[in-house]
Amino acid sequence: MRILIAEDERELSNALKAILNNSNFSVDQAFNGEEAIDYIELGEYDGIILDIMMPKIDGIEVLKIIRNKGINTPVIMLTAKSEVEDKVRGLDCGADDYLTKPFDIKELIARIRAITRRNSENKDNILRFGNTELDRSSFELRAKSGTEVLSNKEFQIMEILLFNPNNIVSAERLLEKIWGYDTDTEINAIWVYISNIRKKLKKLDSNIVIRGIRNNGYKLEIKE
Repeated sequence: MRILIAEDERELSNALKAILNNSNFSVDQAFNGEEAIDYIELGEYDGIILDIMMPKIDGIEVLKIIRNKGINTPVIMLTAKSEVEDKVRGLDCGADDYLTKPFDIKELIARIRAITRRNSENKDNILRFGNTELDRSSFELRAKSGTEVLSNKEFQIMEILLFNPNNIVSAERLLEKIWGYDTDTEINAIWVYISNIRKKLKKLDSNIVIRGIRNNGYKLEIKE
């Protein structure tokens, strides 16, 4: 399951990301409203944790914008305020749930599981290309010769490539989507994870390959 955390308090956002990663969620982070919209428009998320009080564009406006664009990803609103008006505004604008800070982490995870479970009933969690499929709920890559469980970063790379089969995905886009805009991670790290995925595809007798396109990025194709 893929989650976006849109929260400008970096310490809280990083803590939530670590906890969700340990619960087998794949997590992206945005630290202001503009970033959140960019991520949501480019990504495919199972749920969004959206703080109301964010710089540039507040959470309510972000919610209005994505709902007007027809993006119906489940959203949990976070607010430091306890006024009923804030909760009503969020729900009226299309939020699926809300939590008031400070909140219990176990409760947040339970609510995330609830909204993503409801969403998965109307959404195929299996991505397929060629003879290969990726189970987005278990991080399992399956093909002719069995199953391989992907690491978190391997899963995120494979998921993005499967959403864009036969299209070039730049290394820069992979780095920004998976590690974040302000990461210090070297772009060569992507090659290491791509290499690991290739080995697993070969072991599974998959008929798809990840081709490196010089000075451009990577492309998922069916073997000729």
